[in-house]
Amino acid sequence: MNKDQVKGRVEQVKGKVKETTGDLIDDESMEVEGKVQKNVGKGRAAVGDVKEDIKKKIDKN
Repeated sequence: MNKDQVKGRVEQVKGKVKETTGDLIDDESMEVEGKVQKNVGKGRAAVGDVKEDIKKKIDKN
């Protein structure tokens, strides 16, 4: 697992917590902020996944 994968997944969790908290306390801006943070985390994790796949393919050869 690389740095981007870890940071991305951490951001996803933090965003989900923020989104859920915003929903529970009826704070729409916090909920939206959490959704954005969660999606940014998904994107970063996906970049990390691609990097990891490339590294594995290079190491295989």
